[in-house]
Amino acid sequence: MKCSDEEFKQKLTPEQYEVLRKKGTERAFSGKLLHNKEKGTYMCAACGAELFGSDAKFDSGTGWPSFDSAKKGTVELREDNSHDTIRTEAVCKKCKSHLGHVFDDGPTSTGKRYCINSLALGFKAKKNG
Repeated sequence: MKCSDEEFKQKLTPEQYEVLRKKGTERAFSGKLLHNKEKGTYMCAACGAELFGSDAKFDSGTGWPSFDSAKKGTVELREDNSHDTIRTEAVCKKCKSHLGHVFDDGPTSTGKRYCINSLALGFKAKKNG
């Protein structure tokens, strides 16, 4: 998906733009999807790509939505050396928007914790029936 910077500015709220396009971080425990327990799919707020299933979500206690895995081929991992530390950045493979970071301290069998900004996500509830 090719969007210009101006198109992203028009499509996203200023807060979403700061996170998704400028690699910002929302305040811990402030995200609207942090405590979401509905079944469904979490999508990139910038382009709509399906990124995480609700079955991969868990409460990490860190203040951001956390997942133990992403849908196959949807999240690109990059080395992030900002803020005098080495981390792994998670970006949407489709539009290259910043989602958050991935850590190797997850409690499930994957050992991963995708720590994702709520502002970077949309949610589509699973239809019953």
